Amino acid sequence: MGITSLRDRKREQNRIATVRAAWTLFIERGYDHVTVGDICVAAEIAPRTFHRYFASKEDVVAEPVREMTTIVTEFVTGAPAGLSDRQVLHEAMVRVARYVVERRDLLIALRTVAQQSSHLKASQVAVRTDVEPDVAALLDARHPDGEPGQWRRRLLVGCTTAAFRVWYEDFLRGDLPDPIGHLEEILAAIGS
Repeated sequence: MGITSLRDRKREQNRIATVRAAWTLFIERGYDHVTVGDICVAAEIAPRTFHRYFASKEDVVAEPVREMTTIVTEFVTGAPAGLSDRQVLHEAMVRVARYVVERRDLLIALRTVAQQSSHLKASQVAVRTDVEPDVAALLDARHPDGEPGQWRRRLLVGCTTAAFRVWYEDFLRGDLPDPIGHLEEILAAIGS
């Protein structure tokens, strides 16, 4: 048990070191001028180790999106039963916003890297629309006696993630005096 736990921790440390090395190189040189080999040298890992964690260097750029998605899905899955779907999504978005606030400089830099690359889609790094059906399914699972795939839940997820993307762009564009308060205001507009 201890060896597995130690091995898992070491793998996660290697993965994090790989991500940090890659982001540093992307920011310094630009995405198009960094190879997987460059990342491996900077992270002091073998290419085989890199590919254990990532299929390509583009997956490294998408890491914040994966982390944001994990924050949402883990909260929705473990949310207290007494919360409404709206409250669950609201709290999940606030948790993602805290993640974004803590990593603002990095996310701005990565967005710039994506926009300057001829190979990357200059997509916004936020909660992706393609995971919305998964989040709606997690909400459905919170209501075992209810109607699965209810359109209202899908609409609520779509509106909530769209509201988050509006906040995300506002936040990255400039300093908001109260970023979480601004998100709360935007999320409240969904119910208006």
